[in-house]
Parts: sequence; structure tokens; C-alpha cells
Amino acid sequence: MTQSVPVLLSTTSVYPEPTAVGFELAAELGYDGVELMVFTDRISQDPSAAAGLSRHYGVKIGAIHAPCLLVTQRVWSSDPWTRLRRSVQAAEYLGSPTVVIHPPFSWQRDYARKFSSVLESLKARYPDITIAVENMFPLKLGNRKLVPYSPHWDPTRHGYDAYTLDLSHCAASGADALAMAERMGDGLRHIHLCDGTAPGSDAHMVPGRGTQPCAELLGKLAASGWDGSITVEVSTRKSGNRTRRAADLAESLKFARDSLDSDIQA
Repeated sequence: MTQSVPVLLSTTSVYPEPTAVGFELAAELGYDGVELMVFTDRISQDPSAAAGLSRHYGVKIGAIHAPCLLVTQRVWSSDPWTRLRRSVQAAEYLGSPTVVIHPPFSWQRDYARKFSSVLESLKARYPDITIAVENMFPLKLGNRKLVPYSPHWDPTRHGYDAYTLDLSHCAASGADALAMAERMGDGLRHIHLCDGTAPGSDAHMVPGRGTQPCAELLGKLAASGWDGSITVEVSTRKSGNRTRRAADLAESLKFARDSLDSDIQA
């Protein structure tokens, strides 16, 4: 099968190195582009600076990850609506077709209540940009599970037009990734390719090193003619140096392309 699904590199995959290194390694290793994680790094927060990196390295920005982590709650604004709107505006400016967003935190009550209507209004205003809601996971507090998202960590419980499926989050939640992909149906537009091993641990391992059905999922999507996009979003914080980090990211890219070209059938 001829591969047509773009494989991007998340700029957070090079952390703790800065955003610019994500562009550099994406170009060096042959990725189809990057997913720009809007993070605490100032460059990631500046669309014009990101556009400069894109031009310098000849790397397309294929997706934008909105600043919705706990550590980015004041990036751009303390208002989650403003952060979401600016993410979509950045995507339009950078020519990125996809924005990844998490479900609202449970304490963001007004934002959670109006989340679906806000997504609809943004979709109407920016019809060429897909806002893909990502699956998350509950937190373990001793023997208890805390769900810090509203209405749920599993976005298919509510239902949205577009989704991002994160395989490490499937491992952390104990969810069946293949079943979740089925529930997402035609709304599955983006994949965060990574691996994991056990509930409660969001490891973001190199694909193939954990227990998630990464190859099977990509093979099934490729066989079905799926036309979404994939981002390698792995943690390389423990790599120790640039050489080992690049090796992990090269392994991840090869895994993605080999799986997309496989003969695995649904």
C-alpha cells in the first residue's frame, strides 16, 4: 500500500530541549512535519517565530496542540476560551489543518458547560481546521480514581465531530484502544502514536516497547483508506543525550511507516 498518511513529530518529544530542536530533528530524520505543542517555551507561543522555524528547516507544521496542560494554564491567557481561540487562529496563520485539544478540566465549569457550542462556533468560523478532542485518563489517588475532566476523560462518552486518539492515554486509563477507535468512527482524525504498559502510568513510550496495539491500529487504518494524520508523541527525557534521543525518534518514525505499509487487515 502506498503510504499517504503524514507522520509528524511532536515538538514536546524533544523535551527538555527547546521547540527549535523539534523542527531540527524532524528535518534531519525525515518526518513529514511537526505538531507544534504550545508550551512554556516562548518560541512555541509565537506563531511568527514558529513560521520562521518552519521556513528555516523546510518542515511543515501539520498540527497545533493547544495549551491545555496544567503547566500551560496561563500561556497566552488564563481564560481557556482565549487559549482555544488563539490555537485555532495560530493554525490558520501557519496553514495547519488540525488543532488538538483536551476535554475541559472539571473545575472549568463555565468552559465545560459551553465547550461543545464553542467548538461549533469555531468550526463555523474556521471550516478548514479540524479541532480534534483527545482522550485522556483518570488519576489514581491510592485506591481511588479521580476524573479531572468534564464530562469525562473519554470524549466518546459525550460525542464530538473530531477526535485525537492517544495510545499512551489508553494504557493509562485501561481503555481498549481498538474499541475506542471504533467508537470514534469517522471522527477519528488524528493519532498520538506512543506506547504504554499499565493503568495509572502515562509513559509515552516509543511505539512497540509497551503493550498497546500500535501496529495493529495503524495497519487497520491504512487498510481502510484512512486519511487522517499521525504524530509521534513520545517522552525522550531519559534519553540523556541528543544521539539517543534522535535514535528513539528515528525508531518511532520507522515503526509508524512500517505499520502503515503492513498487510494487517481489520
